[in-house]
Amino acid sequence: MSAANYHRHQDPESEFAASETTTLLPTTDSPEQHNPENTPKMSASTLFWRVGALYGAAAVGLGAFGAHGLKKRISDPNKIASWSTAAHYQLVHSAVLLVASHHPVASALFTAGMTMFSGSIYALTLDTERFRFLGPVTPVGGLFLIAGWLALAFASKGTAVARFPRF
Repeated sequence: MSAANYHRHQDPESEFAASETTTLLPTTDSPEQHNPENTPKMSASTLFWRVGALYGAAAVGLGAFGAHGLKKRISDPNKIASWSTAAHYQLVHSAVLLVASHHPVASALFTAGMTMFSGSIYALTLDTERFRFLGPVTPVGGLFLIAGWLALAFASKGTAVARFPRF
């Protein structure tokens, strides 16, 4: 705190003077500032864009882990191949999610599909016995991915064109 600010806070006549009744956080007298309708909302397009980017980054990291770190834990080549498939599908569909982020139905289907398909394969690869209940989730996730592609295929001509969100 600068010397000028220090003296201003110590001056009881100052508008910034602290007292025992002063709140630590600034308050507003305007109720409209607390109105949730006035807070900026993230569009679905922006949300799916971010999810696609984050899932893409995660896919690269998980793929690298599968290629290097997982081999130290798991020796079964089929499990390592499954991990690689999960990372591959996640990366491909993350890129598709970026392009299709303006299409909320397809984007939701791709997000759910990646989460279920790749997520269940990752879990089953790490501990088959513990996550056995996720076995049926994998094909359901695959169906969601297929449904996302079909949602794009049957979209109106104008909605199938990529429009990248502005931040």
